[in-house]
Amino acid sequence: MPFYHKLGEIPPKRHTQFRKKDGSLYYEQLFGTIGFDGMSTNSYHEYRPTMVKKIGKQYSVKPKIAKANNIQSYRFRGFQVPPENDYLESRKVVLTNSDCNIILAAPKQSTKDYFYKNTDADEVIFIHKGSGKLRTHLGNLDFKYGDYLVIPRGVIYKLDFDDENNRLFIVESYSPVYTPKRYRNWFGQLLEHSPFCERDLRRPYELETNNELGDFLIKVKKQGEIIEMTYASHPFDVVGYDGYNYPYAFSIHDFEPITGRIHQPPPVHQTFETNAFVICSFVPRLYDYHPNSIPAPYNHSNIDSDEVLYYVDGDFMSRNDIDQGHISLHPAGIPHGPHPGTTEKSIGKTKTEELAVMVDTFKPLQVTEEAMKIADEDYYKSWLE
Repeated sequence: MPFYHKLGEIPPKRHTQFRKKDGSLYYEQLFGTIGFDGMSTNSYHEYRPTMVKKIGKQYSVKPKIAKANNIQSYRFRGFQVPPENDYLESRKVVLTNSDCNIILAAPKQSTKDYFYKNTDADEVIFIHKGSGKLRTHLGNLDFKYGDYLVIPRGVIYKLDFDDENNRLFIVESYSPVYTPKRYRNWFGQLLEHSPFCERDLRRPYELETNNELGDFLIKVKKQGEIIEMTYASHPFDVVGYDGYNYPYAFSIHDFEPITGRIHQPPPVHQTFETNAFVICSFVPRLYDYHPNSIPAPYNHSNIDSDEVLYYVDGDFMSRNDIDQGHISLHPAGIPHGPHPGTTEKSIGKTKTEELAVMVDTFKPLQVTEEAMKIADEDYYKSWLE
């Protein structure tokens, strides 16, 4: 995160005595990234955050690859992923490479019997359907349709859903997720031309401080496996913290689109970045206003990146037969563009109501067995006249 946040009670100086009312010490923890060089948070705990009682079963959640070297364009029908009760079991990796996993999930139940910690990756969870509360050891955030939840690696969390109708689009990133650097000054502040600002980013607003000993199951993801660890104290025992490393929320509805007289390239929609891929938001906006403009996007070659578009809502002007929850994959090495007839049909239109999330990766994506279960294998023929 590019700005400072404080929640709860903390001492006036780092790494100094911070005592409870009975005179005993709170336990300080530095929660940091990239060694001691990245963003970090100092948190203060009722108990030592290091008390492991048991290491239990360990099992793989690595995706099974159906097509390792893919050059075929695909459409995947995301809403065909069946709902499952358990949050972790509901997560299905559909596309993957060494930098990220792209996941669909339809969990029916809140995370009740365990806590979850992903030590492999930052997570960006887009809420397509559902609402509820993200509960973490660094505080809680409410979420609803259209929210991105950005959860740095190592954050211990649960998801509480309001009902069983939930659809999530999740990106796991093996490198840190940041706001785009071209929208920030050298101090980290978002600049005037940014399509969103710090006011739009929602920080944790409440701490659950549990002073409790017992058996607390944390399912930890490490190197593509889930390891079940039982801790002796409640993971949510933080009385206060400050710093820059914490989960936050941003609504796609708060993204202010950048428009122009002629068609603008996809980078104007950028919302997040890593050193290996970007995430963009396509939102309702006015079309180009040059008298001879063509609102539909021009054909372009994906020479060095795979393009994934997750369709959320609205009218997707450049595509035929696209519905909510569909995913299009246009791999590197081949050109793609509007479907036949959509360019001509777009002329004269003044606005779009489309809502979509795009992920562009700089390494090729592999197609998983889970993806092939919901794949339209004839999609690549849809540009034939």
